[in-house]
Amino acid sequence: MIITIIIILALFLTPSQIHADTQNNELYYQIGEASRDGIGKFYMGREISHVMGHLGAGWLERPKREREERTDLLLQQLSLKATDYVVDLGAGTGYFSFPIAVQLTAGKVLAVDIEPEMLRLIEQRKSAEGIENIDTILANERSPNIPNASVDVVLLVDAYHEFSYPREVMAGVVKGLKPGGRVVLVEYRGEDNRVPIKRLHKMTQQQAKKEMSAVGLQWLRTDDYLPQQHVMIFSRQ
Repeated sequence: MIITIIIILALFLTPSQIHADTQNNELYYQIGEASRDGIGKFYMGREISHVMGHLGAGWLERPKREREERTDLLLQQLSLKATDYVVDLGAGTGYFSFPIAVQLTAGKVLAVDIEPEMLRLIEQRKSAEGIENIDTILANERSPNIPNASVDVVLLVDAYHEFSYPREVMAGVVKGLKPGGRVVLVEYRGEDNRVPIKRLHKMTQQQAKKEMSAVGLQWLRTDDYLPQQHVMIFSRQ
C-alpha cells in the first residue's frame, strides 16, 4: 500500500516534494489496514477517523444537541474577554461561531473549516443576521491558515480526531496563538464506554496530552463538566 501511495504522489509532485512528504510520513505517520470508521493512517498510535463532511450539517444543528452535550455550559465556561480573537477550528455550520461572536463585542471569531460548503453556510447566515465580527477562513489538510500570533483562543469541538495531518495543523495553531493564548480541545471521552460514540470519534485524555505535547502545547487542566466530553485546556510552552 505504501508503494502505491508513493506512485500516486509521483504523478502530481516534484521529486523534492515526494522526498519531503514521504520522509514526513515515515517520521510521524504510519499506514496500515483501515478499520470501518478510519482512514488507515495512524498518528502516535491512534487511527485517524473519517471526516463527517458537509452532509452531516443537519446533525451538527440538531435541536437536541444543547441538551445532550450541554453546549450552553461550554459557551459559559470559555471565559472569553470581549476583545478576544477566537478561532473556531472545524467550525462546520458555525454552531459555536455565532454565539461566541455575540460575546466578543470588541473582538472577532475566525471560523475555520476545510469544507467550502460549510463556510458558505456560515456566510449565508452572517448576511441574513447582519453579523460582522465573524471571518471565514478556508483551511487545508496541513494548515489552519491562521495568521501568525493573531489569536487568543483556539476552540476545537469534536473535530481534531478527523484531521488527516494533525501534527501539521496543530503546529499552525501554535504559530497562530498570541503569547499566553490557549487551546480548548473538546472531545468525547475515549475512556468511557458509556459514551455512545464510535471509538475513533472519541479521544482519551492521555492520548490528547501526548499529541498536544508533540507540538509544544502544555496541558493546563481538564474540565469534565460536560456529560460526555473532556474539555482540555492547553497553552503554548
